Amino acid sequence: MISRLGLLFSANLTYGSWERAGLKLSRVVSSSAWCLGDWLACGQDKYPDRYVRAVEAADLDYQTLRNYAWVARRFPIGRRREVLSFQHHAEVAALAVQDQDEWLTSAEAGQWSRNELRRRLRGRRQRRQTAEDSTLMMPRVPVERERVERWRAAAQRMDDHLEGWMLLALDRAAEHVLGVESQPIPVA
Repeated sequence: MISRLGLLFSANLTYGSWERAGLKLSRVVSSSAWCLGDWLACGQDKYPDRYVRAVEAADLDYQTLRNYAWVARRFPIGRRREVLSFQHHAEVAALAVQDQDEWLTSAEAGQWSRNELRRRLRGRRQRRQTAEDSTLMMPRVPVERERVERWRAAAQRMDDHLEGWMLLALDRAAEHVLGVESQPIPVA
């Protein structure tokens, strides 16, 4: 028997019954965040004026439920990975759909824990931040339309895009003025 405080077992419980109960409980625990998220999302859609009362009556933490609903909305049932936890999905929920799928596929293939997935995501963010920190944005310079069109035509003739052509032209001008030959700088 299930109560709010736990399980009560009969005195004549067999091993098979006890084992089946454990499997069912494991499935309930694994799916509870998804189920609660789906429940709240449904309530928000169908009963926008009344769902908050139901949440209060259920005595569940509203912010936690909102997080569950947000993840559930980001992952329709067909995109959820059965072998990965709700928490795995929550880790990548803020990413674009393609990135979500790539990370979940990697986590599934590598049998990563949620903490391993989080560690790898953090590493990617740090690498991107380092790359962004090493790149500067140039100041905006007002330029007449005729000059920009002439530069575009020159870039096309060199089979390059305008930004790449501009960087090459500026590097050559700097080399000329400084009297040094610089190493080629890759263009992003």
